[in-house]
Amino acid sequence: MFHIGDMVLYGTDGVCTITGIDEKDMEGDLIEYWILKPVYDEKSTLFVPRNNKTVLSKMRSVMSSEEIYELVHGIPQEDTIWIDDENERKQVYQNIIREGDRKKLVQLIKTLWLRKRSRQSAGRKLHQCDEVFLKQAEKLLHDEFAAVLHISPDEVAEFITQQIVPSIKKTDRI
Repeated sequence: MFHIGDMVLYGTDGVCTITGIDEKDMEGDLIEYWILKPVYDEKSTLFVPRNNKTVLSKMRSVMSSEEIYELVHGIPQEDTIWIDDENERKQVYQNIIREGDRKKLVQLIKTLWLRKRSRQSAGRKLHQCDEVFLKQAEKLLHDEFAAVLHISPDEVAEFITQQIVPSIKKTDRI
């Protein structure tokens, strides 16, 4: 279970700190809420009912630094998940963003990053909806990595590059 002071992920709102518990009267019923403050949006406050399992299922612990390193070191081996049918692709990618599974987010980012690079080399741009999915997935992962590793979200891409480039060079030599 969660405690005041814990850092958690909440849906697509990203990394939050649990700052307290409050009770609110809702039509005669007292309902307890977790009070969440998004780490990278100081103006927001989220109130999550503590007795609503559906809503609470969107709240999960952040990864440990060890889990982050393991995930990052696995990026070169991750499969891509490109889907040619645009409508199906939108639906699948929306579900990945909504579910927040980190491995699938990594696959999504890798897929769209490679697609973007391929299109740029051909003098074209990534489709607008794919660009939006790429930015959303990067924000979710980068914010979590930054909060756990105590770096800026802007430093995460460089961190990832530093972690995987040596492993790519090693495999190239074999």
